[in-house]
Amino acid sequence: MKPELMLLVWALLLTFVQMLIAVSGATLQVGLPALAGNREGLAPCTGWAGRAARAHHNMLEHLVLFASLVLVAALAGKTNATTLLGAQLFFWARVAYAVVYLGGIPWLLLRQRPFVLRGDLREHLVVAPAQLDQERRDGRKWVRGQPDAQ
Repeated sequence: MKPELMLLVWALLLTFVQMLIAVSGATLQVGLPALAGNREGLAPCTGWAGRAARAHHNMLEHLVLFASLVLVAALAGKTNATTLLGAQLFFWARVAYAVVYLGGIPWLLLRQRPFVLRGDLREHLVVAPAQLDQERRDGRKWVRGQPDAQ
């Protein structure tokens, strides 16, 4: 298995762990009967439970982009050291973000969170251009989104 795909699996496991933490926090705050119902009129979670839910939803939003880029690179056979670096940046930035955000330490949130958030952007900006650069080096030309046959 390509290392980028393995990092995608680890990112999925991180997402699952974040979901378990968020559900545990919600269960402690509102109780299982309220969560098992239709949740209408349910107050939003606060404190660490609310942060856990927001971190989990944030991970889901970024996971879609990450998974798309990794799967396209792997299926196209265009993985290289740059795509691996991007996948590593994404995974470790997401681990750092989860810990910092869930911990809710104000100083860390003010000082580290911008770096952690930029980690996701770096990954997306590293993997996608690496795929396009590989196409350029292969000598393929793109016209209207489709490669020219050569």
